[in-house]
Amino acid sequence: MEVLLIDPLVPEALAWLQERHEVSYRPELGDDPIELRKNTYKTRAIVLPPQVVVSQEFLDFSPKLQVVARMQISSDNTDLDACARRQVRVVQARAATVRSNAEYLLYGLLMLYRRGMVSALLGRKISQIRMGRELAGSTVGLLGLAPVAHTLAPMLRALGVRLVGYDPAVHHAAPLWDRLGVEPVTAQQLLSRSDAVSLQMVYASRFKGWINERLLSHCKPGQLWVGVSRCALFEPEALALALTDGRIDACLLDGANPRFAAEGSPLYGVPNLHMTPRLGSHTREAKLRASWYVAHRIHETLSPGAPRTEDRASDFSALDSLDYRDQEEPQAVTPSQWSSLMQLQR
Repeated sequence: MEVLLIDPLVPEALAWLQERHEVSYRPELGDDPIELRKNTYKTRAIVLPPQVVVSQEFLDFSPKLQVVARMQISSDNTDLDACARRQVRVVQARAATVRSNAEYLLYGLLMLYRRGMVSALLGRKISQIRMGRELAGSTVGLLGLAPVAHTLAPMLRALGVRLVGYDPAVHHAAPLWDRLGVEPVTAQQLLSRSDAVSLQMVYASRFKGWINERLLSHCKPGQLWVGVSRCALFEPEALALALTDGRIDACLLDGANPRFAAEGSPLYGVPNLHMTPRLGSHTREAKLRASWYVAHRIHETLSPGAPRTEDRASDFSALDSLDYRDQEEPQAVTPSQWSSLMQLQR
C-alpha cells in the first residue's frame, strides 16, 4: 500500500488523500508491533500516534518507507538520525496546536483564579465557595517563549494583565520582548513578581529538573501555575514541597508523563496538583490543521512532480506560527476537584 494510517485524519483530508493515493486505515496496529511490521514492509508513507516509536529496527522492517508523519509533536519517539540516514522524511504538524494550547493555558488561568466555579458546579452553597480573583491587574509570568506564548501574550494583555517573561534561549535585549509586550526579567524575578506562571518552555535534556528548590524558593506566596511543557522540567520533590507549604496554591499541567505523580512519587496524592491528558491540543481546529498539513506533505513527497499544495487555511491561520515541541505521553488524571466535576457531568 502507499499510505498507512495508524492515527486518523479528519474525513475531508482523508478523502482528499484517497483521491490521489492508496490509503489504508488500521488503528489497531498501533498496539500490535508484530502486525505493524508486517504491514509496513511495502508502505511508502505512514501516519503514527505518539506511542509508536520509530527506531532503526522499525526502519529495517520498512524498506520502501519515504515518510513518517505525526499529528502531534514529540522529541523522543522518532530516531531522527536513523531517518536521515535512510532519507525518510519526518513530518510533524508543528504549528497545528499552537492556538489550542494557548487557549488551554488561558482557560487554566481563568479556572484557577476562579476555583469557586468548580465548587458551585458541584452544588455547594455560596458560603462554602472560595472567593475568586480577577485576571485584570494581576501579573502573569511567561516562563518560556515557545510559539504558544506568542499567541497567549496578546490574549492576556487584552484582559489587562501585566506580563513578565524569561526564556534561557532568548536574550533580554531581543526585539521579540517588545513585540509581545512582555517585560524580560530573570527567572528568579519572574517567580517573585508573578501572581501566576504560565509554563511553555521548549524542553532540552540539559533542563531536566531545572525548576528545582533553589528556583521555587523565589515563588510569590499563593502563586498559581499552568503548563503545557514536559514535566521533566520539574524536580518532583521541590514541586511537592512548594505545593504543600503555600508557595504554589495550585498547579495545572497538561500531558504529563504517567510516572510524574504516580504512586511512589513525592507528588502522589497532592490535592492541589491537577493534571489533564493532553487536552491542550485536543480541539477540532487543531486536528483539522494537522490533518491537512500531514496530507499535503505526504502527497508532495510521494508525487514529487506534482505542484506544491498550499496548506488549508483556517480562521486562526495567522496565529499558527513558528515551531512547537509537544510534551510527553498523556497522564491519567490524578484525583482532584477536576475529576469530581467530570464524574458529575457524566
